Amino acid sequence: MTFEEAIYHRRSTRLYKDEPIDADKVKRCLELATMAPNSSNMQLWEFYHVTDPDVLKKLAVACLGQQAASTAQQMVVFVTRQDLHRKREKAMLALETANVQKNSPKEKHANRLKRWQLYYGRVMPFLYARFFGLLGLLRKLIVNVVGLFRPITYQVSEGDMKVVVHKTCALAAQTFMLAMSAEGYDTCPMEGFDSRRAKRILKLPYGAQINMIVSCGIRAEGGVWGDRMRIPFEEVYHRV
Repeated sequence: MTFEEAIYHRRSTRLYKDEPIDADKVKRCLELATMAPNSSNMQLWEFYHVTDPDVLKKLAVACLGQQAASTAQQMVVFVTRQDLHRKREKAMLALETANVQKNSPKEKHANRLKRWQLYYGRVMPFLYARFFGLLGLLRKLIVNVVGLFRPITYQVSEGDMKVVVHKTCALAAQTFMLAMSAEGYDTCPMEGFDSRRAKRILKLPYGAQINMIVSCGIRAEGGVWGDRMRIPFEEVYHRV
């Protein structure tokens, strides 16, 4: 398919054929999902590719028994891992350090290394750290004072940073669904599920949060509910 064809082919599928799909192709689509843009390249996500029939049945129950889950051949659970921010910060600092040493003129090494050390060594740890909302309040106070003198990002509370991580994960999920569409496979992103039950089924750590569960398969007749409807483009498009 062309990219445009893959976009139009993708529909939220609520009923799948009892026909297996290739787990290796699904895995490849997840590899492509890692190419999605993400905030500060922190990649605070994990993908749980569920193919075991017993786990699929349990997840279908956690998904409130909806057909999109109960008839799925496979599922992918997209998980945010804000709790891994320190590990990711170290990895990104090492990467950017190597990039500077490899690609920058030697006379600029010191300043550029200092900038990355500040960003991933201090700024990111401060932004992603959580402590019962108190660190978020401190960050809000700081940015509101600094914002009196220069442009600055105001969305720095602990709730704001949670939104950032979930937005990043959702971009990966959308990339995955488009990749699946290009393979001729169908998906359905589900937000209606028992998150506590799903976390227990997958044995997720306390700091993990489920962004969405995506069911996978090949659409059956009646699996797509009606014609696609979108608000008229003129109502949502604003050229400035």
